[in-house]
Amino acid sequence: MEKVEGIVIRTQDYSETHKIVTLFTKERGKVGLIARGAKKPKSQMAALTQPFVYGVFLIQPSRNLGTLYQGDVTHSMRKMREDIIKTAYAAYLAELTDKVLENQAPDPFLFDQLLHTFERIENDDSPEIIAMIYELKIFEKGGFAPELRYCVNCGRDEGITHFSITEGGFLCSNCSYMDERAVMLNKSLFKILQAIRFVNVERIGKVTIKEENRKKLRQLLDAYYDHFGGFYLRSRKFLQQLDIFYDQS
Repeated sequence: MEKVEGIVIRTQDYSETHKIVTLFTKERGKVGLIARGAKKPKSQMAALTQPFVYGVFLIQPSRNLGTLYQGDVTHSMRKMREDIIKTAYAAYLAELTDKVLENQAPDPFLFDQLLHTFERIENDDSPEIIAMIYELKIFEKGGFAPELRYCVNCGRDEGITHFSITEGGFLCSNCSYMDERAVMLNKSLFKILQAIRFVNVERIGKVTIKEENRKKLRQLLDAYYDHFGGFYLRSRKFLQQLDIFYDQS
C-alpha cells in the first residue's frame, strides 16, 4: 500500500455500495481505484470520495483498477461544490484533465496547478479567467496548445494583430492574409491571451477584464478546442448552456 496526495477528478457508482474513483495524484499521476462502501452515507469513504476533494489517500495501486482503503481530507472544496457556476467550471477542468492524462504518468507541476486552480475558484468571485489559465496548461499537456509567443507563420514577435483558429495561434499584420477568418485582436486581448497562456495560477493576482473581452476570449478558446481538442466533454456542454442562461437572465 502507498500513501499519496491526490485530488478526486471523477467518481462513478459501482454496485449498490461501492464507487470507482479516479484520483489525480502527485506521486503516481492518474489512478483508478475501487472505494468499497463509499455509497454508504455514514462511511468515511462517502466524504473522502466527493468530487474535487483534495487529501491524503492510502491506496493499493494496480495496472488496471486498484483499491482505495482510507484517507484524510485536507480540503473538501465544499464551498465550490455549493456554487453551481464554480462547480460547473471545476467539473469541466476535472473532466478535461481526466481525458488528457495517461494512467500512472506523474506530472507534479500540473497537479499543483489544478490544486491552486480549485482553491482560487472556490474563493474568487470571477472564476472564469482562473479556469482559462489551467485550461491552456491542459491544452499544452495534450499537445494542442496555441502558439501565443510569435506569429505561427513567420516567427515575428512584433506586430501581432490576429488570432487564427486554423493556423493555431497568432498571426502578424504581414501574415494575417493566411486566414480570412482570423480574429483581429485589440491590445488588451493580446496581452490577456499571452498572460493566461504562460502565467502560473498561484502567481496571478485579482483579475479584472471587460465583459466584451471576456466573451471574446471564451469564444476563441471554445472555437480553438472544437478545432483541435477532439474530446467530447459533457461538463463543457453544461458550462456553455449555463453561460447562455445567465447572459439571458
